[in-house]
Amino acid sequence: MRTSLRADLHVHTCHSRQSGTLTFLGSRDCYSRPADVYRVARERGMDLVCITDHDSIDGGLELLEQRPDADDVIVGEEITCRLPDGDVEVHIAAYEMTEALHRDVQHLRGNVFDVTARLRQAGVFFALNHLLHFYRHQLPLHRYLELMHEVPALEVRNGTMVPAHNELCERLVAASHRPMPGLKPRPTRNGPLGAIGGSDAHTLRRVGTTWTEAPGATRAQFLDSLKRGLGRPGGAHGGTAPVAGDAYGVVARYVAALAGFGPQDVRSWRRAACLTFAAVSLPCQFTPLLVASVRKSAERRIVREVTAALDESLVQEWPGQGAPDPGSRIPDPEAPVGASS
Repeated sequence: MRTSLRADLHVHTCHSRQSGTLTFLGSRDCYSRPADVYRVARERGMDLVCITDHDSIDGGLELLEQRPDADDVIVGEEITCRLPDGDVEVHIAAYEMTEALHRDVQHLRGNVFDVTARLRQAGVFFALNHLLHFYRHQLPLHRYLELMHEVPALEVRNGTMVPAHNELCERLVAASHRPMPGLKPRPTRNGPLGAIGGSDAHTLRRVGTTWTEAPGATRAQFLDSLKRGLGRPGGAHGGTAPVAGDAYGVVARYVAALAGFGPQDVRSWRRAACLTFAAVSLPCQFTPLLVASVRKSAERRIVREVTAALDESLVQEWPGQGAPDPGSRIPDPEAPVGASS
């Protein structure tokens, strides 16, 4: 009997309908069909298949409709929320979502604390995704990091985030079990802060390449282990190449859809206009790579800044004694990351 199971806990499908970068063109954020995600995930060794579309559970429900007897499907959702203090976008991944719970949280997304309270009330497992993805000093760092006290787990291995970002998140999880200078202690009622991993795949190319492993022989046991903080993330980190690769994949599927080989989201004269734009912009197809490179550079910079700020807080905790013991320090974001598990 299996003593542990593995699942990629951050995957998108064609039900992530709204693209954040090609909004004016009517592009989806992903064009992968749920059935294809299921097939690829299982082929790559995932024991459970989880779908976490943006503000939708339709991908997971479609998969269950196609496989009504499946006991290896987790219906998830990546919920787009706002942190009112600083108006920062925050993404919460929630698992074992129901239609009723999905409807409830849609009305609460303007305040991430209302969302986490509702999810906790429902007894489902959830996590804070890609910690620093949207943070650019909109509010003091110590206030922002208190978000970690409101969730049972942190995504510490994201297949699009640079290794330094993932490593910082992993160390923050470890540090959360002891007092940190300038931060309120984690409420005892919330238990230990767990860790999860997922590919954040927007094409089939990376599905199942980053994952979470946890003790259990069934889906229910796996999720219970996650609630108890027993998740073990592994697999690939991210960077410019994975992000650009997904972008090119989405663009290709978008153009194919315009040509009639995919969902017809754009119709009549607007469809013709988008096809014309796609043709005219062909000489500029280096743009996704450039955009990905700029974004990853910004991500590395914010990780360095946050790391330096946290290290400074640790130094201030021991005035006159110099730097704290190296084991207490947040790691240098440019230092080599250990091999993937």
